Amino acid sequence: MHRTISLLRVAAASMVAAVALALTGCKPSFSFNGTAIDYNIYHTIAVSEFPIRAALVYPPLQQTFENELLDYISRNTRLRTVESGSDLQLEGEITGYQLTPQAVGEDAYATRTRLTIQVKVKYTDFKSDGKDIDQTFSAYRDFDASQMLTDVQDQLCQEISKELVELIFNATLGDW
Repeated sequence: MHRTISLLRVAAASMVAAVALALTGCKPSFSFNGTAIDYNIYHTIAVSEFPIRAALVYPPLQQTFENELLDYISRNTRLRTVESGSDLQLEGEITGYQLTPQAVGEDAYATRTRLTIQVKVKYTDFKSDGKDIDQTFSAYRDFDASQMLTDVQDQLCQEISKELVELIFNATLGDW
């Protein structure tokens, strides 16, 4: 009986809090993907091409990265992608595409190789000061050195691009 009365009090207090929020005009914003975008202010985003400016060039990487970025924004926001006159802008370039040996075997040859990709991003918020970002993001994947890069390159670039896009999204639109 006493427990039932306590539960009723908690429920009543919750109802009062909900009504108070509604009456005061407070509008809490919740999101399941980490974004805190106010869609009353932000409607559009321009995403420029990300050309490859790295010493080592793998041409399909640009399209892979750009597609992943646009798809991620489309899936996780209600922003409309436009060419110009946007509320937000993402631009940049792929500045690094490097292979480095990681583990050395008994025969002094590498047993693991690391593919690292770096992307320099400039994020501009035209509606709010102080939210702009100019930052380089980096991600990598290791693979067995006995494998040819040409055999694993597409898969590695896809995985690395996904990770880079998540990092970029969280630093910009994710508003962490």
